[in-house]
Amino acid sequence: MNHATSPVGAPAGTLTQLLSSTRRGARLARLLAVTELRSRGASQDLTERAELVVAELAANAVLHGRVPGRCFRLTLALDPTAGRLCVEVSDARGDLIPRSFPADTEPDALPTGGRGLTLVTALADHWDCIPYPPSGKTVRAVLSCPRAKSPRTPRPPLRGGSEVPLRAPATPGLPSRRDL
Repeated sequence: MNHATSPVGAPAGTLTQLLSSTRRGARLARLLAVTELRSRGASQDLTERAELVVAELAANAVLHGRVPGRCFRLTLALDPTAGRLCVEVSDARGDLIPRSFPADTEPDALPTGGRGLTLVTALADHWDCIPYPPSGKTVRAVLSCPRAKSPRTPRPPLRGGSEVPLRAPATPGLPSRRDL
């Protein structure tokens, strides 16, 4: 059975897990990331952004990076002192390198496979792709932890004076959590 591990020589906040290159493996990657970040006390904002980034990168590894009989690797490296989280997803297909598109590209002009990385671009500080020997690639995204507001700075009340945040409506064309 696979167990989440911290690689030898890796910082204490690092988790690495091999997952099957299936839809179930992609879903488990997302759930594992959320569970791990919550257990480490990461902010809700960081956890939610990481959940979406992991879901997209894991889905890409399954859809575009799958080689029969090979797993994909999820690595999370949380460094609270530096205020950042590094998400890495490695797969076996180094011949298919992901591309990003400018933010002002019309949605209809994007190829079928380019929309998810636009989401990663919006949620992460930056992302890149590096070789993963012998024949794979690693897509790496870095997310900063939000800075805590000063206790002296009053927060404006939300709509209607309620202190309960309202959920944003679902974005058309994006999969819901249940679909991932």
